[in-house]
Amino acid sequence: MPKVGVYVCHCGENIKGAVNIQEVVEFAKTLPDVVVVRDYQFMCSDPGQELIKNDIKEGLVDRVVVAACTPRTHEAIFRVAVESTGLNKYFCEMANIRDQDSWAHWHDKEGATKKAKRLVASAVAKVRLAEPLEDRFQDAEKSVLVVGGGIAGIFAALDLATIGLKVYLVEKQPSIGGVMAKLDKTFPTMDCSACILTPKMVEVAQHPNIELITYAEVEDVKGYVGNFEVTIRKKARYVDWDKCTGCGHCMNICPSKAPNEFNLGLDKRPAIYIEFPQAVPKKAVIDADNCLYFKTLRKTGKTACQICQKGIPSKNIEGCPAGAINYEDKDEFIKVKVGAV
Repeated sequence: MPKVGVYVCHCGENIKGAVNIQEVVEFAKTLPDVVVVRDYQFMCSDPGQELIKNDIKEGLVDRVVVAACTPRTHEAIFRVAVESTGLNKYFCEMANIRDQDSWAHWHDKEGATKKAKRLVASAVAKVRLAEPLEDRFQDAEKSVLVVGGGIAGIFAALDLATIGLKVYLVEKQPSIGGVMAKLDKTFPTMDCSACILTPKMVEVAQHPNIELITYAEVEDVKGYVGNFEVTIRKKARYVDWDKCTGCGHCMNICPSKAPNEFNLGLDKRPAIYIEFPQAVPKKAVIDADNCLYFKTLRKTGKTACQICQKGIPSKNIEGCPAGAINYEDKDEFIKVKVGAV
């Protein structure tokens, strides 16, 4: 049978100020397979760690639960202490009774104490079933998928690309920029939003380690840590981006109108459109739901309009000067391998 030791930290007043430590200690003594329960002012200190190590060395315990701070910052400390005694480090579990308890319920000592008991009981139940594990190392793809081309995704992509990783930046809209592109000023400096954002958008598009995939969505993710295969659906644009120059001529002659998502529907945009003036990439797409060509095709099976492609004969206005309109375009599915998402 496992012999579990529970070690409750006061964390100065951080935990003790909201949790009745002695009540938690007495409760822990009643839990199955718990043979040692100790509390200490700072369990992460050298004397606190020595309490744990001595109990293991003397054969009193072979499983450890530390009720203290967040494992995000403290788990490694206690696992090293446990491992130094020859015990498998994965026989150590933490109950986060500070961040998830005392800090969250500072003005409810009774409630915080009850929650601390539940957290300790959960950790004990888990460590009783623990099995020895070994660290394993796996080769990982030196590439990363960043989902979303807003300001956060842009900076994430640039940071990763700068340290030499290949980055796939996927954005569902035709252009990167996200919400920040719609703002006028930024708090608290009241700087021009576009003045800050636009250079970063251009930097992303020009970075040799970043592959920008806009007007696309992640369709599927398979694999495991370090080795994922991601399927990305590049939505039909009905415009050949290799030919499109972003001149905007098609927008000026398109007769179809639809609510402008970029301006939160407060005005109208053409059915063929470039999302906003500073768009990156600055390429047009056709909104098939509102385009007269596709609406007529769906209703009658016949083609109509084609003004963006051919122009307006009665007014002698030509269509796309680059010949970029492609009504036959289809969704495209691509697969990429990445080490992280």
